[in-house]
Amino acid sequence: MSPAAEHPPVTTPPELVLEAGRAEAHYWRDLWRYRELLGFLAWRDIKVRYKQTVLGAAWALLQPAVTLVVFTFVFSRLAKMPSGSVPYPLMVMAGLLPWQLFANALTSASGSLVSNTHLISKVYFPRLVVPLSALAVALVDFAIVGVLYVALSAWWSCWPDWRLLLLPAFMVLGLLAALGAGLWLTALTVRFRDFRFIVPFLLQLGVFLSPVGFSTSVVPSWRLLFSFNPMVAVIDGFRWCLLRGAQPLDAGGLLVGILVTVLLLATGLWYFRRTEKGFADII
Repeated sequence: MSPAAEHPPVTTPPELVLEAGRAEAHYWRDLWRYRELLGFLAWRDIKVRYKQTVLGAAWALLQPAVTLVVFTFVFSRLAKMPSGSVPYPLMVMAGLLPWQLFANALTSASGSLVSNTHLISKVYFPRLVVPLSALAVALVDFAIVGVLYVALSAWWSCWPDWRLLLLPAFMVLGLLAALGAGLWLTALTVRFRDFRFIVPFLLQLGVFLSPVGFSTSVVPSWRLLFSFNPMVAVIDGFRWCLLRGAQPLDAGGLLVGILVTVLLLATGLWYFRRTEKGFADII
């Protein structure tokens, strides 16, 4: 046996550098390094949501189904609002899809840090991983609610056309709007726990300030002002994609919605990163 085989080379452990501001400088690189943690947290949240539940995935269908019935009765039967050539329940369902995606993503993201207190206070990782992982539950709920829309489309034989290919773009726009607002709210919730009760109220108010139960074509004089709600562009985009263009897509309103979403996301990231250093101390 050769001497090299008897005495294998000693490997030197990697050098660990402790430097002030190093985590700050490599924050986005660390975010990519901790992508497996992001996937683990997302999978954990999904299992917690659906494990040991009586209704299971049916609960994700029950809430939009009840909302669909109520909105159809109120806006179609009582308010007599038009829906064009599209059946009113189908138009409402095409608006409920993006709203449920946004509402579930915002709810999960806004309370994500407080619900992971044990993790935040013990180990270092980019805290942005936590609200990002919370969006996964919203995507699963969106897929389940999509089954209800497919059933309604089959009932009225109203299938999407080529515009369906653009639907993922509006999904991303809705998730970015939810993430931007969620970053503000989750950072504020760490400091002021009262925001846990404010978020449900904001969502209850937002569903009536968004064109979920009606079309934006019924408020033409208010359409530009209406567009400063980023969900207006998302809902109009969903209806344009799913209803074969029967619900028109306003280019100006879409541009305003994109700009507001970018502003909301940029300011949310700025505030989250500004307050992130103190999360472990006050959570």
